[in-house]
Amino acid sequence: MSHIVDIPAEADVTDPPLSPWWVRTVLIVMIIGFAGLIGVTMLSYRNAPPTPAQVVDDRGQLLFTRDDIGAGQEIFLKYGLMDNGSVWGHGAYLGPDYGAAALHRFGLDTADAMARQQYGQDYAALDAVRQSAIRGATAEALKTNRFDPATDTLTLTAPEAASYRQQIPYWQAYFHDPAKNGGLKADLITDPTELRQFSAFISWAAWASVARRPGTTYSYTNNFPFDPFVGNTPTGGALLWSGLSLIMLLGGIATVLLAFGRYEHLGWISNRSHVHPHLIPGAASQGQRALVKFFVVVALLFLVQTLVGGATAHYRAEPGDFYGFQLERIFPSNLMRTWHLQTAIFWIATAYVAAALFLGRSLRDAEPKGFTLAINLIFGAFAVVIGASMLGEWAGMTGLLGRWWFLLGNQGWEFLEIGRFWQYLLVAGLFAWFALLLYTVRPGSVPDSNARPLARLFLLAALAIPVFYVPALFYGAKTNFTVVDTWRFWIIHLWVEGFFEFFATTTVALLFYQLGLTARNTALRVIYLDAILYFLGGLMGTGHHWYFTGQTNVNMALSAMFSALEVVPLTLLTLDAWDFVRTTRRECDACGKPINLPHKWTFYFLMATGFWNFCGAGVFGFLINLPIVSYFEVGTILTPNHGHAAMMGVFGMLAIALTSFVLRQTSDEERWAKIEPFIKTSFWGANIGLALMVVLSLFPGGVMQVWDVTQSGYWHARSLDYTGGAEARFLEWMRMPGDVVFILFGALPLVIATLKAWIDGFRAAD
Repeated sequence: MSHIVDIPAEADVTDPPLSPWWVRTVLIVMIIGFAGLIGVTMLSYRNAPPTPAQVVDDRGQLLFTRDDIGAGQEIFLKYGLMDNGSVWGHGAYLGPDYGAAALHRFGLDTADAMARQQYGQDYAALDAVRQSAIRGATAEALKTNRFDPATDTLTLTAPEAASYRQQIPYWQAYFHDPAKNGGLKADLITDPTELRQFSAFISWAAWASVARRPGTTYSYTNNFPFDPFVGNTPTGGALLWSGLSLIMLLGGIATVLLAFGRYEHLGWISNRSHVHPHLIPGAASQGQRALVKFFVVVALLFLVQTLVGGATAHYRAEPGDFYGFQLERIFPSNLMRTWHLQTAIFWIATAYVAAALFLGRSLRDAEPKGFTLAINLIFGAFAVVIGASMLGEWAGMTGLLGRWWFLLGNQGWEFLEIGRFWQYLLVAGLFAWFALLLYTVRPGSVPDSNARPLARLFLLAALAIPVFYVPALFYGAKTNFTVVDTWRFWIIHLWVEGFFEFFATTTVALLFYQLGLTARNTALRVIYLDAILYFLGGLMGTGHHWYFTGQTNVNMALSAMFSALEVVPLTLLTLDAWDFVRTTRRECDACGKPINLPHKWTFYFLMATGFWNFCGAGVFGFLINLPIVSYFEVGTILTPNHGHAAMMGVFGMLAIALTSFVLRQTSDEERWAKIEPFIKTSFWGANIGLALMVVLSLFPGGVMQVWDVTQSGYWHARSLDYTGGAEARFLEWMRMPGDVVFILFGALPLVIATLKAWIDGFRAAD
């Protein structure tokens, strides 16, 4: 989200219309981008690893069926295991990558069987020359694809079949001890049928990871995970497209900088300095004051997220023991991580929804009829969805909901754990929110003719929020994992990093216009330019999450090239960073006096948004977007390193900026003087705490884990053999200073500030 600072000379002068090529260029970029994205999505159905109707051993004896694979995937979701470990690198980091662990066991068991057959000894007892020969034979045996499409049957070799049978007691033992599985509830899965079906699903995932895709020399997952023992090494495409994407990045940066040098009006900053605010602090309407309670919920959810996040981090540092208390008996790690992700989505989205209504109301003179009542109804609906869905996730994981777990409990898909019924209500609530926004900012209701083009873009961006959440409803519990992960990142990447980013840009542009800090055309150009740059890389760039989840090299080529362009708009934040800072310290050209900016802390949080956008989304994001880096990195601590810096640093800081703006607008000078110290503390606490998390723990921990991947294989770096080591545990404990600062000085003061604003608002009304 780009930052704009422009101070118009006369706010009441109507700006001339912009060139129509701004809109045309945005449409061209979106049409081309969506064409490619939809094409890759359709290919995922055709190219997904097949789920055989039956899997048999070399004698034709049935091992498991397609129904068993689907049921095993349901068990994986039902018990929230995607918030414990991962499959094909996607999921949580408390437990192993289940597919990688099973694949390595397939390799070891096959090597032992071949060694005994040829040399009469186990593999470990052989000399180096014979071990090398056995490794080559093992890799070839596992990479040979024995799936017959004509009969829809997959045949496993005798060692593979024996290894599958041994998976069942192996996973039963894993689920037994919380200290060895990242803090799951003890004996989470004990039913023999569920264990067999779960093992079938994981074994299928392992087979797809190593068996050659027909017509190629690499597996269905492009040889992921890295495990040289079974012949899984990076493909040539991963290296080639990484190199070419760097050329695309440099070319994109050069092109945009050239345009900025040629056309001065493309800049974010202008030098005019006469302020004409459209909003006066403390002069909020009844409906706008009714929105303050949304921000109380925002702050409370933010605090809850930090608390459960700290508990989740502790499960990595000391699984099975929470300072002497067996926390997993009540709040197991998979539940805590689920709540950590869901509360983050809820509090950030709630802040955006409420701030949009506040700004929409500010565009008109009179309060719309029934505005306050509609706000209270939407608040009640959000409260029900948030509270009931979180309780449902707990009830679903504990088995209290029985066969209703997917509908009312937790779907189990990471970031989209919310039960399907609550998802329906969420979509309905978002459309109701847009309807209220449309009713408030409908054509003809905005008296300022300059603001009407901004209002139209604001409404379009708002409409995209419910519309592009709908793909979250396009799959079920048994849908092929490749297909689900495709739609899942339509939400995680496209919805959050694409359309929420676009909505955030329009919101901030409108905010600056209403504060009198930017001209209409400057705001419009920034919105259009951001849309062009973000959608140019962001639409096709969604595919960088699909390098190793069953997609082909077509996706890797396209997404690697375009996702490199996602960094281009983020580098532009550095062009005028200091000008943005100086805006808070400028003097008015007309009167020669310092400009009084009552929204100082809103500006500061927006500056933090720009900083973390560049560092978290730009630097850390680009690092792991390259296919050759992602191959070794995906699912390591470098992923949450990027995720925390980008999600909290960008969307979280922006949400707090909007919170600060609304609190200031609804408070007079006297009340604000009591609230401001807590906002100030929250600013420094949140930023220092987040920086400490990244510098002391997440980044060094991620680098060390990736190094272990390259040295010992992906399965090892994700296993307790590595995560339980002294160095890894030490870096996990180093999360504590950042967590403590973030919770006590970042989240808690924000709760106090919002409560004071809410309570003081009641007193002022009385």
